[in-house]
Amino acid sequence: MMRTALTIAGSDSVGGAGIQADIKAMSSVGVHAASVITAVTAQNTSSVSAIYPMSADAVQAQLDAVLSDCDVKAVKTGMLYSAEIIGVVADTLEDYEIPLIVDPVMVATVGDDLCDKTYLRALKEKLLPICALVTPNRHEAEQLTGFDIKTEDDAEYACEMLGRDGSSVLLKGGHMAGKSVIDYLYLSSGVTEIVNPRLKTSGHGSGCVLSAYIAANMANGLDLVTAVHEARKMIQNSIQTQYAIGKGVPVVNPIVRMAKKEDSIKVDILRDLDEAVKELSETIPLDLVPRNGMNMAYAKKNAKGPEEIAAVEGRMTVSRDNVKLGGPVKYGAAEHLSYVLMEVMKTNPDIKCVLETGADKTLIRDFEKAGLDVAPIKRKNGENISKTFRATIEAHGKFPDVVSDLDGKNPKVNIFGKNPKDALVKFNKIF
Repeated sequence: MMRTALTIAGSDSVGGAGIQADIKAMSSVGVHAASVITAVTAQNTSSVSAIYPMSADAVQAQLDAVLSDCDVKAVKTGMLYSAEIIGVVADTLEDYEIPLIVDPVMVATVGDDLCDKTYLRALKEKLLPICALVTPNRHEAEQLTGFDIKTEDDAEYACEMLGRDGSSVLLKGGHMAGKSVIDYLYLSSGVTEIVNPRLKTSGHGSGCVLSAYIAANMANGLDLVTAVHEARKMIQNSIQTQYAIGKGVPVVNPIVRMAKKEDSIKVDILRDLDEAVKELSETIPLDLVPRNGMNMAYAKKNAKGPEEIAAVEGRMTVSRDNVKLGGPVKYGAAEHLSYVLMEVMKTNPDIKCVLETGADKTLIRDFEKAGLDVAPIKRKNGENISKTFRATIEAHGKFPDVVSDLDGKNPKVNIFGKNPKDALVKFNKIF
């Protein structure tokens, strides 16, 4: 299933920023971009000649249409224009547990205002407290904090002020002096500097495209820090390959790919696991879902740690006669299963997926009747559980389809496969 991100922003008639740039940027990362248009602008590479804000009802209708139908994995906001529109967006999104990236757009690259006088206060009071990350440039950060940013200490203090309600901050350094561009990424643990060579011009749409890359990366399951760092590499490439389409400022190139092939492989892993988890949640008999939940993990080849193994965050449980996911499919979500899978992969590198669920003797007999090879786990006092799995498989003589553990506190089985589809095929043989 294609992952979906949502951009809530204004339309740029010249296509270099706003909704148009966001859609292209998200698509280049392999994410479907849904959109909510907050305003229609008449602009080109030299100026903004007119702004036509959407009504609050029109924005609400678009939000409802998308969110009621699509499984949106991340949201970014760009041009919101007014307090009224911010109110609609904030009131709607606070009912959803979706990571929100706020690009606090105030002025176009060509220098024209893209918000009214009610915007700033509403942004600070309603939207920043519910976002995962805000991405201001120097001018926007000064407007939001109320003081001039001239030094590194000023930048770090501005980050702390903006993040005091719990959000992370990426203070972009393109408008600051220096031979290099220094961006400041603020998390609760402090500020990290991201340093890049300064290019001649930033290009029309650079802020929009950067925040769109971050949202798309998060929609693909990357954690916030990794999503920011990957997006920063991509926007550097976008600015380097900017092009002219009119008489004014060149536009950044939003259609760049992730820097490494490994990153696209990680996205494919998330998509394959997404599809399998969706199928499993819709078809599994509820009595097979243990009270403490079940999970499925899928690893990169030669995964070196949980950060390279995807799983369901918070496991899968039964709620109101349906299987409910505790969170999204993402990397690093199931440390226990990850270490089991890493040990198992040492005996058979082709096995990269495991499905763990509750079990009893009847279920084990069902697996055996279906022709699956079941190996009961062999425990040793004090031995790490992941190494126990490896020892069990090695003692079994051949790689089993299933490892059963009925003697532990929570009786369970682990069904192994080359990929999620393979593991599901094995599991579905008992139905």
